This record gives sequence, C-alpha cells and structure tokens, in this order.
Amino acid sequence: MADSNSFLLRIITPERLFYENQVNMVEFNTTEGEIGVLPGHVPLTVIVKPGILDITEPEGDKVAALHAGFAEILPERVTILAEVIEWPEEIDEERAQAARERAEERLRSKASETDLARAETALQRAVARIQALR
Repeated sequence: MADSNSFLLRIITPERLFYENQVNMVEFNTTEGEIGVLPGHVPLTVIVKPGILDITEPEGDKVAALHAGFAEILPERVTILAEVIEWPEEIDEERAQAARERAEERLRSKASETDLARAETALQRAVARIQALR
C-alpha cells in the first residue's frame, strides 16, 4: 500500500519483471552521475549507466548490479527499463573477476576508441557485479 513515504519501483527487463514493490528510496548511476530518488521526485527521464542499484524498502535494503537501460522518474513511481540487472545470488563471482581482468587488459592495449569504449563499459559491468556481491 502506498503512502507519502514510499513510491512504486518497477524494474523490467526483456526477459522478466525483475522487481515491483513500494520503496522508500532508490539509488543508481546515470550518464549524468549518481541519482537518489525519494517520493515526490521531480519528473525526469535518465539513461542508466552500469553500477549498483540500491533499493531502500521499509523492511531493509537490497542491492543489484544494474548494467544499462533507461529510467522514468515520476513523483509517485519509478520505472527502470533495464537491459540487464542481476541480484547478487545470480552472479558468478569467478566469471565476473575474469571479465574484469579481460576488460582491464583491453584498456591497457593500444586499441581503437571504439574498442576502448567497449572495454570501459565491460569493466564497469564487471565491477558492478563484483560490488553487488560485497
């Protein structure tokens, strides 16, 4: 049930409805920087950047690794359309560490700008996965 201290957070991926619940706050990275959303936030649409998604529920906090997408922020709800998002229990730590190492190696190489941009994004995603496990 909604109240003035909460809003509806919906996170949708191409495969599933990842999350839907009343929350007190949500924080995540955008291309403009980190954003924290509370009830009554000014309407805004943002592009999601890889990082940690922090959800503050009345029962406690949750984290997930959010990789890319868009978010629509309204005073009474936030909808995130995510390309990929994972709960910590869905993340393979060894695979994330290996992806991080590969991305770091690609960044050290003399690659093209496009390859460097891809490597930087891959590194951000790997780091988000690893941070979500902590």
